[in-house]
Amino acid sequence: MADFIRALNFSAMEMTPCSAVKSFSWKRLRSQKHVLWRLGTGNRAYKSGAAMEEEALRIRCGGIGGSSAGVAVMEKFADEDDYVKAGGSEILFVQMQQNKHMEEQSKLLNTLPGISVGERILDLVVIGCGPAGLALAAESAKLGLNVGLIGPDLPFTNNYGVWEDEFKDLGLQRCIEHVWRDTVVYLDAGDPVLIGRAYGRVSRHLLHEELLKRCLESGVSYLNLKVERIAQNAIGQSLVECEGNIIIPCRLVTVASGAASGKLLQYEVGGPSVSVQTAYGMEVEVENNPYDPSLMVFMDYRDHVRHKVHSLEAQIPTFLYAMPMSDTRVFFEETCLASKEAMPFELLKKKLLLRLETMGVRIKKIYEEEWSYIPVGGSLPNTEQRNLAFGAAASMVHPATGYSVVRSLSEAPRYASVIANILKQSRGMNILMSSGNIEHISTQAWNALWPQEKKRQRSFFLFGLALILQLDIEGIRTFFLTFFRLPNWMWQGFLGSTLSSTDLMLFALYMFVIAPNEMRKGLIRHLLSDPTGATMLRTFLTLKI
Repeated sequence: MADFIRALNFSAMEMTPCSAVKSFSWKRLRSQKHVLWRLGTGNRAYKSGAAMEEEALRIRCGGIGGSSAGVAVMEKFADEDDYVKAGGSEILFVQMQQNKHMEEQSKLLNTLPGISVGERILDLVVIGCGPAGLALAAESAKLGLNVGLIGPDLPFTNNYGVWEDEFKDLGLQRCIEHVWRDTVVYLDAGDPVLIGRAYGRVSRHLLHEELLKRCLESGVSYLNLKVERIAQNAIGQSLVECEGNIIIPCRLVTVASGAASGKLLQYEVGGPSVSVQTAYGMEVEVENNPYDPSLMVFMDYRDHVRHKVHSLEAQIPTFLYAMPMSDTRVFFEETCLASKEAMPFELLKKKLLLRLETMGVRIKKIYEEEWSYIPVGGSLPNTEQRNLAFGAAASMVHPATGYSVVRSLSEAPRYASVIANILKQSRGMNILMSSGNIEHISTQAWNALWPQEKKRQRSFFLFGLALILQLDIEGIRTFFLTFFRLPNWMWQGFLGSTLSSTDLMLFALYMFVIAPNEMRKGLIRHLLSDPTGATMLRTFLTLKI
């Protein structure tokens, strides 16, 4: 095992950007000179059967006015928040994850009809080809809209875990490749907590093919280009300007291109800062699986590493998320639930390997590595803007858990219906010709996506996120031990995002009553001193934020 760990650590050094990457920040971009960043991915077998190609990325950073790739990188993002959402200091790993080879997944370009440039005006353009974008495009086209989908033709590469009943309700049960009868949480040396809910691992291939099939059957057309900006013409049409000077006119645009969409959307000013959930995972063959294959390990916060990693970031609590696929095949993922600065993937990998070594897990083979980067929190989109958004671009990621796929898939039909009704009404009344009318109908769509009830729930989750960011490992354990002492419907509803704002207030009151005294004091301090506390109170009182 020790030799295997040393080999993995060597490969991590090979994959890790040099020290310049770790110190890289938005504010330093203009000051660094001629930095070489090298990212070697090695020669690892992935589930798709393809090996990851070695990639080298050279970024030459110069001063203002100089010709430099550093300035080019900076110009890709609207502001520092947008850069953080895209990957920040871990952006090379994020890009490596996005560009994995997934040969089983069909290409959109080879499946969907192309957008006929210049022939007719589309009703709706959806920008972005992830689960949210494909689902919204398919549902909108199914309602009779002429829908175009635009964005790079990239596969689904992240592993998705879902509550089995939620995917059943969406009619996507066949896209689940493995189900565990129950889900377990380990917090300390005490008894584990059984959640009492079946959990499923989504097949990226089957989900991609199902959503693509729905797009094909409903008549969605496609353009494999990156969108650079969205403009408007004098008669009220939106002009989607793509690379290569290709312009696609349409009546309405919805951006579903991920969290880093600041160059296409406006976000509220003065909102909460963006935090990040990072996780390093590996699917492996082991000689000895320490977990029951019938149980999915939702969180294991036990301290297996025992302070063997010495750094400031290592003090931030992390947990193990584990999917035992069989007695010998397991997907392990070391996860930082949230931090103000992204916990580096190299540190997460080191913590995972030390954890497994301490647990006595012997790895025989690596099938796949994963670098998961999820921005959480941040501002909502400005709901007075003309362009719409969906999925992570619309801040639909759960601030406290990082989950978003199920919400996007479940809300796509209703949101598509709102958009279709608005466009059909405006077409019948011939009113989609002035800027004022367009902004008015856009506001209707925004209000459907973010009604006051949803804003109340989000403000509560943001308050909880800010609290978690302040807790050390003992504080985290105390928090979750209290959390799982709540009535089952409360903590199960929280994890499943089914609690109303009224339920959440009852949740908070109950949690305060049963919490230890030190935790109560902390909750009061947090409510009175953290800006998210005041924002939550104003939002629940429905005052203007």
